Amino acid sequence: MKTVGLTKIYGGRIKALDGVDLNVESGKVFALLGPNGAGKTTLMRILTTQIKPTSGEAYVFGLSVVREGAKVREMVSYVPQEMSVWTDISGYENLLIYAKIYGIPPSRRNKLIWEALENMGLSEFANNLVKTYSGGMIRRLECACALLTRPKILFLDEPTIGLDPSARKAVWERLSIFRKENGATIFFNTHYMDEADLYADEIAIINRGRIVALGTPESLKHSLGGEIISLEVEDSAFGSKVLEAIKGLDVVSDIIMGGNEVNIVSRDAEHSLPEIMDILRLNGVSVRRVSITKPTLDDVFLKYAGVRLEPVAAGRISEVRHVRSMIRRG
Repeated sequence: MKTVGLTKIYGGRIKALDGVDLNVESGKVFALLGPNGAGKTTLMRILTTQIKPTSGEAYVFGLSVVREGAKVREMVSYVPQEMSVWTDISGYENLLIYAKIYGIPPSRRNKLIWEALENMGLSEFANNLVKTYSGGMIRRLECACALLTRPKILFLDEPTIGLDPSARKAVWERLSIFRKENGATIFFNTHYMDEADLYADEIAIINRGRIVALGTPESLKHSLGGEIISLEVEDSAFGSKVLEAIKGLDVVSDIIMGGNEVNIVSRDAEHSLPEIMDILRLNGVSVRRVSITKPTLDDVFLKYAGVRLEPVAAGRISEVRHVRSMIRRG
């Protein structure tokens, strides 16, 4: 999958994508991270031929998503954020409907449906009404529907949002098995940094429609260099004088600001911390909390996107959990 200068403008003025260049290798798991409104879903919908770009090119296995959309759709599947199954019928019946939508011949439907159910660990519950499923089971059923055609690329828009850790793990275990057995590519976005760290071969961070960082999880973390001294200060009045004094220390390579949180990248955190604390004390900056850690994807995201990801997603996670709870109650 490849994009070149991909741009999408809504209403003639809102630029959702701004010259996106990406190249995703076949058979890889690729994660797209970004704040809400960064362009993640827009990019996925272009790649799955749901909307057209304003300019630029996008290709799936060498096929243009604009000029050869019908052929592209034969190779991809898409699991959206929104609920995509019916809850008043069984899991099997949902898959049967999708098999008909996809045009799978009647002679092959039953075999493929049971394979999809087995792949996602749902064969035991095939004839149960979906409204009796847990949130994780519903998400696995949605993935099973997408896997019916054995796509070469599976696009997942926040595949595990709102699920508890064990349900998230179960979804990814099943997806990983499918990828290995079929050599499929998985392209997903998520608000869970641990998910991207554990499962993605490569990660892109998108902000305001532009790719601002790209690499493996390890290379992105390594790009920060050294250790992270995290400070929670009383207020955000971290003036330029204080910043310059800390940046002037030989072992400090970067300072990442985020409200009352200050993350200082140091090649020798243990020895630089006393000097940093002296600078803060002399400039009247009160510190609530101090910690030293190795760089994480959260730190990488904060540096390149300028915000932490979890608080942005918290409200939406609550909404998803509420909706799925209501569904299970009928």
